[in-house]
Amino acid sequence: MHLCELLKGVDYEVAFGEENIHINNIHYNSKEISRGDVFFCIKGLKADGHKYAKAAFEKGAVAIIVEDDIEELLNCTIIKVKDSRKALSLASANYYGNPSEKLKIIGVTGTNGKTTSTYILKSILEEAGYKVGLIGTIANYIGKDRYESERTTPESLELQKLFNEMVEKKVDYCVMEVSSHSLSLDRVYGIEFNYGIFTNLTQDHLDFHKTFENYFNAKLKLFENSRNIIINIDDIYGKKIEAYINSNVSHKKIFKFSIEEASDFMAKGISISEKGIKFSIIYNEEKLSFSMPVPGKYNVYNALGCIRIALNEGVKEEVIQAAINKIVVPGRCEIIGNDKFSVIIDYAHTPDGLSNILGTVKEFTKGRLICVFGCGGDRDATKRPIMGKIATEISDLCIITSDNPRTEEPMNIIKDIVNGLSKKNYIIIENRREAIEKAIAMAQQNDIIVVAGKGHETYQILKDKTIEFDEKKIVQEILRTN
Repeated sequence: MHLCELLKGVDYEVAFGEENIHINNIHYNSKEISRGDVFFCIKGLKADGHKYAKAAFEKGAVAIIVEDDIEELLNCTIIKVKDSRKALSLASANYYGNPSEKLKIIGVTGTNGKTTSTYILKSILEEAGYKVGLIGTIANYIGKDRYESERTTPESLELQKLFNEMVEKKVDYCVMEVSSHSLSLDRVYGIEFNYGIFTNLTQDHLDFHKTFENYFNAKLKLFENSRNIIINIDDIYGKKIEAYINSNVSHKKIFKFSIEEASDFMAKGISISEKGIKFSIIYNEEKLSFSMPVPGKYNVYNALGCIRIALNEGVKEEVIQAAINKIVVPGRCEIIGNDKFSVIIDYAHTPDGLSNILGTVKEFTKGRLICVFGCGGDRDATKRPIMGKIATEISDLCIITSDNPRTEEPMNIIKDIVNGLSKKNYIIIENRREAIEKAIAMAQQNDIIVVAGKGHETYQILKDKTIEFDEKKIVQEILRTN
């Protein structure tokens, strides 16, 4: 491929050298450069790629894409762009032959519900006979093949490579979580989504976005680039997205769903138990009935957006029902029970997520509700006391422990959580395994323990190392030995 072909659609100027040169590969990590490659200087959160331009040249880069001027006089082609992240996204698509145009891509964004929604969609579409790719927090899938996921939404280069593999393996639909980070950092820039789903918006990631307005504006980008928009209008920010699209973006189809606000796709007759949820929808003057083996009103919302898309795509009611009736999402309200009590493992790591899972479980708990949770280090610290209040207000007993402390001291995080708590129905056990063991040892007949925060994760990130920590296995092991 020639460099000028790689940069098709990119606003650029040739600062030095020749654009009509052959290139082999593209990278944004200078360590991966081989002779004949192109190096993109990306400004990261911790490092600036411009500082590694010389290292890339010395490893054989024939062209370097810059956003800022570089001090070194390098004897290779230098291309100046306004935004190197956007340039990388467009160039990555060009390099792989614009694979997203050959897929039906469905993006899901919101604070909570992204993972569950993508798993519901994958299940429905596969039940309908399609081959489906999934990109998200737990793992990436191409059909039935599972691949490890490093982040919710990959960097644009890895994302386009993944799209290309899906095209090569005859995938029909790609359903993907679209994080606010990926939208802010232009990882999905240039992609047109067939559908964009909005689940909800509550406090999270303010360590990165700084303000809630910035967080909301990042989410908006998905809907500016989606042909069809599926929004939860029971959420105030769903209404704001609708108003924004109607005022600023033309040629978009908006489909609304709800439980409380009037819409043409409302869930009625909701029944919630420890075995799951049942609800119905009036659609085209017909009553459609559904059930899912996961509890929680919030999971009705997750299902509604997915069912709406499935119906739009011509999937039959009985196919949808068969699919969601057997849905399992790792680390999302996973129930491990015995004859005496149950343990629920859930990924809830935001105030809204914790309130949802505890509020749901409280409704069907016959004994005591025991909560084990902590907060992650190097993340939004303002949500810590909020989550502490939620946990102690809803639970009968709360064991406050460590989550992924990262570079912070675990006890400092715990102090933030308990700061200002008025109820004294909590104990502190810093070691997370010991906290889980204590909860199980204390549990009595008909109690339910919710272990919140890590869900599907199989590790714990400490200051100096990452250790194996699979909560599902840990709970099962403790239950066996008790």
